[in-house]
Amino acid sequence: MLEFLTSSDAIMALLTLTFLEIILGIDNIVFISIAANKLPENKRSKATNIGLLLAMVQRIILLFFVSFLIGLSEPFYTFDNSWLHLAISWQSVILFAGGLFLIYKSTSEIREKVETPSHDEDVVKSKKIKSFSQAIVQIVLIDFIFSIDSILTAVGMTNGLSTNHNYNLVLMIIAVVISIIVMIAFANPIRKFIDEHPSIQMLGLAFLILIGFMLITEAAHLSHTSLFGNEVGAIPKGYLYFAIAFSLFVEFLNYRIAKNKKR
Repeated sequence: MLEFLTSSDAIMALLTLTFLEIILGIDNIVFISIAANKLPENKRSKATNIGLLLAMVQRIILLFFVSFLIGLSEPFYTFDNSWLHLAISWQSVILFAGGLFLIYKSTSEIREKVETPSHDEDVVKSKKIKSFSQAIVQIVLIDFIFSIDSILTAVGMTNGLSTNHNYNLVLMIIAVVISIIVMIAFANPIRKFIDEHPSIQMLGLAFLILIGFMLITEAAHLSHTSLFGNEVGAIPKGYLYFAIAFSLFVEFLNYRIAKNKKR
């Protein structure tokens, strides 16, 4: 276990996944804050922290469930003819459906943030909260909605790193715990930074499209999909890491240029 967690692939996956979990959690923090702000001031911080801790527990439970499904790698249906061959398992179904969901969710989120950026906030603001328990329930429900793409991102970043699914699960749990701790400790500075640099969140959503596409190809690879005699291969995760690192480097250069112009 320790040898796996200290390997370069695992460390790179952990750093990238933690970064994405934090970026994807910004909206979650915003909506949790909106719900908590409906309470008396002396209860807001407590509601936010309890909500984020429950979010962490909820995500870990979902990770166990999804990891169990991904472990079901035995094919339950095989299709074979002159031009197409595939052996479908629950593992490939989950990865394929998850990839489609990430692509759909990311593109719709990008469109919504460009065309109607305050829509989700207005919906949350319109809901009435009369007690502390109601606030906690709403926070948990909000987080459940945001947990789905978070969990699928974790699966996409760690699937295939180790043949032992338990090792991948531990890596995902560590990333989720670190991201929640960072969000609890630095929620306001992170939110302020993202508000000043919205392109960072757009980059995060764009990365989800890449991860979604990678999940689809990985599902095809694990199903031994062969089209006209050509088998679909898995995309090396190093390509994804490079794309994310290069995009962030370009964004950093833009940030420095904009900062220098202000001076």
